[in-house]
Amino acid sequence: MDEVALAWVLKNPTVVVPIVGATKEHQLADAAAALDVTLTDAESNILEGVYEPRLPTGY
Repeated sequence: MDEVALAWVLKNPTVVVPIVGATKEHQLADAAAALDVTLTDAESNILEGVYEPRLPTGY
């Protein structure tokens, strides 16, 4: 499932998220697998339905 979330981020270049280094071996496989995931518009809409944009903090 992690690869689906990463695929969504890759599909949405205006979404800014921190890229945190992998701490477990399977996380590298998930990141690489995300490159092969093609989300349909319906799948993207489902994921975007729970996405809550936030203003930057810490400035």
